[in-house]
Amino acid sequence: MSGESLNILLVEDNEDHAELIQRSFRENQIANKIYWVKDGEEALDYLFQRGVYADNADCLLPHLILLDLRLPKIDGIEVLKTIKTDDKLKSIPVVVLTSSESEKDIRKVYQYYANSYLVKPIDFQQFTRLMRDLGFYWLGWNKNPFR
Repeated sequence: MSGESLNILLVEDNEDHAELIQRSFRENQIANKIYWVKDGEEALDYLFQRGVYADNADCLLPHLILLDLRLPKIDGIEVLKTIKTDDKLKSIPVVVLTSSESEKDIRKVYQYYANSYLVKPIDFQQFTRLMRDLGFYWLGWNKNPFR
C-alpha cells in the first residue's frame, strides 16, 4: 500500500459484519480510516454532509464505498442510485457487499453503475481473504481519481 491516506465508507447494518470488515482491513493495513454508518439514510447524510454530518470536518469523500443492499430506512439500491446520479459522487467506486445471490439484485446493481458485486462468504477464512483482496485491489492497485 502507498503512504497516502485512504478512506472507506462502510454502509452495513449488521454490527458483526461491520466489525469483521473493519478488523480485516486493520490487520492488513488497508485503510487509514473506515467510516461506518448503519443505514442508507445515514450514508447519504454522510456523503452530502447534512444532518449530524453538516459541520463535520471529518466527513471526507471516501476513496471507496462498501455498500450492503438490505439496509434500514433507505435500501442499498436507492443509495447506489443516488450516488451514481450525483456529479460530485458518481466517480467514487461502489462495491456492493451483500449476502444476496439474487440475479435480479445483481442486474439491478449493475444497471445503476455499481463497480463490483460481491457476495459475503459464510466461512470466516474466506470472508477475511475476500476483504484483504478487495482492499488491495480497490485501494492499492486500482487508480482512483480522488488520490
